[in-house]
Amino acid sequence: MTDNTKKTALVVGASRTLGLGLAAVYLRRGWNIIGTVRGAGRTELHHLAESSAGRLVVESLDMTEPEQISALRERLTGHTLDLLFVNVAITNGDVSVADLPTETFVDVMVTNAFSPMQVVESLQSLVATTGTIAVMSSSQGSIALNTNGGHEVYRASKSAVNQLMRSYAARHRDDADPAPHQPGWVQTELGGPGAQLTIDESVPGVADTIDAQTGKPGLQFLDYRTQNVPW
Repeated sequence: MTDNTKKTALVVGASRTLGLGLAAVYLRRGWNIIGTVRGAGRTELHHLAESSAGRLVVESLDMTEPEQISALRERLTGHTLDLLFVNVAITNGDVSVADLPTETFVDVMVTNAFSPMQVVESLQSLVATTGTIAVMSSSQGSIALNTNGGHEVYRASKSAVNQLMRSYAARHRDDADPAPHQPGWVQTELGGPGAQLTIDESVPGVADTIDAQTGKPGLQFLDYRTQNVPW
C-alpha cells in the first residue's frame, strides 16, 4: 500500500532511460511514484516496482491514443499529484525536412508535442495547486541555440512543445507551476554513446531543478543545472 502522507509523482514515459531514472530518483527521495509504460511487456520499471514496497505503481499508457489518456485519468480519480512529468521523444534521425515523408513529420510532431500536451490537459486537474507540471524538452528545442542545424524535425517538435507549454501557462496562471526541462546531452538512444552525461549524472539535477522551482510563479525553460535555456 502507498503512504498517503508522502508526495506523489506521476512520471509518464518511465519504462527506460530518463523517465526510469527520474522515477528512481524520486523513489529514493521518499516519494510515491506512478510510472507509465507503453504496451503490456515487462520493463525495468516493473523490476523497480517489485523492490519498492508498494510505493511505485506501474500503469500502461500510449499517449498517442486519446482513449488511453482518458482511461488513465479515470483510473487516477481521487489521486492528488505533487508532480506530473511527461517524458517522450522520438526522432527520424538526422534527415532534412526536404527528404522527409509527410507521415514521418506528423508522427514526430504528434508524439513529441501534441501528445504530451494532451496528457497535461487531461491530467492537470489532479495536480495540487502547490505542485508542478513539467515536460522533458531539449536544448535542440531552443531556436536561439540552433546555429548548426541538423535533426530538423526533432528540433521543431521540441520547439513546438515549448511553445505549447507557454500557451498552457498563459491560460493557467493560477494553477500548478509548469516548465519544460532540458536534461543535457545524455547517453540515451537519442543522445548516443558519445554524449557528455550519463543518466545518473543528468537526472538528479533535473529533479533538483524541479524541486527548486516548486511554488515559484511563471514559466521557465531550465536545464539540469537550474540554468535558463534560451527560448
